[in-house]
Amino acid sequence: MRRKIRTKKPNRHKTKLGLPDLEHVKSAVLVSLRSPESQRSYRRSIEDFVSWYCSEPRLSFNKTVVTRYRIHLEDKLLAPGTINVRLAAVRRLAYEAADTGPDLAAGIRRVKGAKKLGIRLGNWLTVDEARSLWQLPNRNTLKGKRDRAILATLLGCALRRKELIDLTFDHIQRREDHWAIVDLVGKGGHIRTVPMPDWVKHTIDDWLAIAQLAHGKIFRCVCRKGTVWGTDITEKVVWHVVKEYAERLGISKLAPHDLRRSCARFCHDSGGELEQIQFLLGHVSVQTTEKYLGCKQRLRQAVNDRLGIEPVV
Repeated sequence: MRRKIRTKKPNRHKTKLGLPDLEHVKSAVLVSLRSPESQRSYRRSIEDFVSWYCSEPRLSFNKTVVTRYRIHLEDKLLAPGTINVRLAAVRRLAYEAADTGPDLAAGIRRVKGAKKLGIRLGNWLTVDEARSLWQLPNRNTLKGKRDRAILATLLGCALRRKELIDLTFDHIQRREDHWAIVDLVGKGGHIRTVPMPDWVKHTIDDWLAIAQLAHGKIFRCVCRKGTVWGTDITEKVVWHVVKEYAERLGISKLAPHDLRRSCARFCHDSGGELEQIQFLLGHVSVQTTEKYLGCKQRLRQAVNDRLGIEPVV
């Protein structure tokens, strides 16, 4: 009798991932990220993709599906930068899931991102608006002194929200006969030193004196009874502080990051060097600093203000 020759079945790689597979891969992606901000951004992006992926009938995780997801994001009229951030998270997801297929990550990596046509104009405050904003909180109350210190630090030192809430007593030191925030760990784990103006230091001292704090985090929560509690504040507290006093001034859509951008603009308008402003903000690329400043396009004394065709007054 002839023996039947058994042929080996080709290994078919798994391309239709279920929820357990996606959760496992998502955990692997988040563990590989060091920055808490990156983890938060990637977690949200991956969860949005998983929600869309599972809503479609039995899709394979491949280049075509990711391209369809990009079209789905474009149909929602999201900004190109937002789309590219979410696609970056999906590419990282494919890289961690590459053991399901040798060409999976390579194919998804070839999905093109959304084109950025032009540069969005940021939001800045004027000098008078910035001065009125940080002086608006009531200096006779505990919460008012804390809010004055928060707004003054954001405007005077150009800190991010995460950097502000992580500020401790050990950070504020005297260097070269000037107050500074020393060895501040910023975005991406980058360490920098930020000069602190004297008026910002005075507002912080007023807050610390009435709050009777001497160690730990600089900024704490204030309850409705007007007493300090807890050991820190959250980023949402900073957001609400900025939003509250901006609404009192009649300024709409003002974010804490706009105060950081305003500080950079004030430094540039007062004659500050671009390199020093880059050090202050902690940017790796000077092009990012230029975007903050908007120094390549002037809206004040714009080129089309005096065309010679204006109506005669």
